[in-house]
Amino acid sequence: MAKFVIAGRADCPYYAKTELVADYLQKNLPDFRIHKITQRPEVWEDWLKDVCEKNKWSHKNSPIIWRELLDRGGKGLLLGGYNEFLEHAQLYYDVTSSMTTELMMVIAQENLEAHIEEEQEEEALKTCINPLQVWITSASAPACYNLIPILTSGEVFGMHTEISITLFDNKQAEEYLKSLVVETQDLASPVLRSVSICTKVEEAFRQAHVIVVLDDSTDKEVFTLEDCLRSRVPLCRLYGYLIEKNAHESVRVIVGGRTFVNLKTVLLMRYAPRIAHNIIAVALGVEGEAKAVLARKLKTAPSYIKDVIIWGNISGNNYVDLRKTRVYRYESAIWGPLHYSRPVLNLIFDSEWVKREFVAILKNLTTTGRQFGGILAAHSIATTLKYWYHGSPPGEIISLGILSEGQFGIPKGIVFSMPVKFENGTWVVLTDLKDIEISEQIMTRMTSDLIQEKLVALGDKIHFQPYQSETELRKKDKRISLLITDDSQEEQVSDGHKDLVPDEEKNLVMSDAADFPNQIPQTTFEKPQS
Repeated sequence: MAKFVIAGRADCPYYAKTELVADYLQKNLPDFRIHKITQRPEVWEDWLKDVCEKNKWSHKNSPIIWRELLDRGGKGLLLGGYNEFLEHAQLYYDVTSSMTTELMMVIAQENLEAHIEEEQEEEALKTCINPLQVWITSASAPACYNLIPILTSGEVFGMHTEISITLFDNKQAEEYLKSLVVETQDLASPVLRSVSICTKVEEAFRQAHVIVVLDDSTDKEVFTLEDCLRSRVPLCRLYGYLIEKNAHESVRVIVGGRTFVNLKTVLLMRYAPRIAHNIIAVALGVEGEAKAVLARKLKTAPSYIKDVIIWGNISGNNYVDLRKTRVYRYESAIWGPLHYSRPVLNLIFDSEWVKREFVAILKNLTTTGRQFGGILAAHSIATTLKYWYHGSPPGEIISLGILSEGQFGIPKGIVFSMPVKFENGTWVVLTDLKDIEISEQIMTRMTSDLIQEKLVALGDKIHFQPYQSETELRKKDKRISLLITDDSQEEQVSDGHKDLVPDEEKNLVMSDAADFPNQIPQTTFEKPQS
């Protein structure tokens, strides 16, 4: 039995000619066997060097051929290269090759393409064997408890993709995390390979494919908005360093929560620049809350309402755009098939409700942080991940916080929620949508707050100054002048005649003064903790 090993660079024409002769011999001689090895051009030299050092051979070109001594064991017997093999075939088997140079080059290119396809197939098989590594930060947060059952159901990554979940948090939460591990194992999910905890910072995000960043707990006291903004920087800097160091090169990072979502996303991009293109912020929570409010008004199901666009700061000053919003399966005088829809604004005849009450409800939910409860936050993150891996529904508009590149007139360098669609494992900004222009005042209000958040957090600005339009500034100046006038009048009135001030004037001053807090934008920050 003669067994020859033929190894060469995948695009080598001499390897192609050697391979053709070897295939002919194997086909016509019952005791002649060959084994082929190809390597990419960029790794061929290193691979050849390792083989020669291991077997104590001296060879520098492609291909290399050696004979396996099957009957005696031990290392192989080096035959040589292209010329030596053709001489061996002619002397022992009286076989020669008349392949032209052009044909050799064509076969060499085909070999390279076949080698690349084989590597891709092997990688695909490895992904089936090796589970998807999912890391969840701040795993003691309520959103994590609600997120785990959705991830293990197979709806997010698919029933054919196994996952391993790692719960990452500080040492104080270790006991709670252990109980969460046991409860997760009790699910007996067919897609869950393992679940574990990590409390050591240096081991965080090791070989992570997906990282879910939830709200972090603040250990130190914060008394001002500026302190709250700056407190985000150390943790985001640490996460960015660990992601760059430990995570898989194709890692996907998704940021959720209820406080400073846009700011945390842009900070992670700053400190993990290598994977900045794979970091996004979840906006489906605000979108879902808006759909629920509209559904209650129209007396329909929230799932029947599509294409609500969220612009701006996800957890702060944002703009809910209903100009493209449509409702399906709406019971009215006009009825159609399942794909038939009607514009929402055409069905809500009370325009004042849209301008005032609808905005007030969403503003109240944003300022209190209630719209990002555990269930909604978990569902929003899971749905965004599902779209990221498998694509969003065709024709549907999805809101997503991403780094601005100047689309829609948004300043570059800030994370801004805007309309997108998911396809082929990434997202595409829907810049071709018509009639979605935003007024300059609304755009300036949203971008001003986001820019200031970033500058204050990084220490480039000391104080956060809420944006105020010219109209608001004039009203404020008018209030101040009114208060000064009232003070001067009070000084002229003796203590015995204070009751002579008209009640209407008292009410005017008190109601205006009470309106001052409403001038602060909707930027939300955590309640200080000690």
